[in-house]
Amino acid sequence: MLTKAYAPASIGNVSVGFDILGAALKPISGAMLGDQVSVEDAEQYQMTCDGVFAHKLPTDPSKNLVALCHDFFHEKLEEKGQRPRILKLHLTKNLPIGSGLGSSASSVVAALDALNTHYDSPFDETELLLMMGELEGKVSGSVHYDNVAPAYLGGLVLMTEQLPKVAVNLPVFEHWYWVVCYSGLSVSTAAARDILPKQVALQDTITFGRQLSVFVHALHARDEDLAASMLSDVIAEPHRKALLPKFDESRAFAMENGSLAFGISGSGPTVFAATNSLASAETIAAWLEQNYIQNEDGFCHVCQLDIEGASAKKESK
Repeated sequence: MLTKAYAPASIGNVSVGFDILGAALKPISGAMLGDQVSVEDAEQYQMTCDGVFAHKLPTDPSKNLVALCHDFFHEKLEEKGQRPRILKLHLTKNLPIGSGLGSSASSVVAALDALNTHYDSPFDETELLLMMGELEGKVSGSVHYDNVAPAYLGGLVLMTEQLPKVAVNLPVFEHWYWVVCYSGLSVSTAAARDILPKQVALQDTITFGRQLSVFVHALHARDEDLAASMLSDVIAEPHRKALLPKFDESRAFAMENGSLAFGISGSGPTVFAATNSLASAETIAAWLEQNYIQNEDGFCHVCQLDIEGASAKKESK
């Protein structure tokens, strides 16, 4: 029996929700913007990988993030009194590292979802999400859920970080399009955090709280204009945009061509534009492809939100 799991890319922060808001992405083209992990029983442990960005991963399989997920999952499984089996794992790496699209989160979610499904779900949704956050924290240096939660649960997700609900899904505007453009450069989460001030001004703190609160209210009230007007970042973007060449020019073009909001996806360098017009989304995507992408690794997708999130299933070989 072979178990496969897919976890989509995600936008962390979504401008207005630094570290506590995230959105899962699904390209309208049908392209696979996310990582896939397969698991099967074997006589000897094996970890392999392929995919567009596999060459960016550690050459030592034991240092692969999916291998770390395997070890971590089995530790937790033994704590439940269950005996681990010998497995063969394979990662298809479709997301670039340091892209701001939740690359590590996608691998973590796909791996743990595949493992949990392969073992007939010994962990419930909350337990698995806590494990995902813990593993993501080992990569980024601190536990946060704004990529793992949307990659796992799908849609637009607000982190409570309180049991019994670590994260909750918010209402969404199904007709919105989300253009995401990865420049091809790499920005580490640690570097993007280092550039931030250690303290935030009182006025910015008040603005942050007001914008996030009003944004959540507007989603529930189905007030599209009000929600869009709150989608700006007073915490991270003013500092992080210096790491992103042509950010201001890209924002200006997007806003002049129908974008409701424009911001940095996670730590960058990927940027996103939200719009309620497909024609606008395609115009913005075409401009970003020509002007924001810096090298051959870059790409641009017109997306909508991936409401399903991670998907895992068993298949007969």
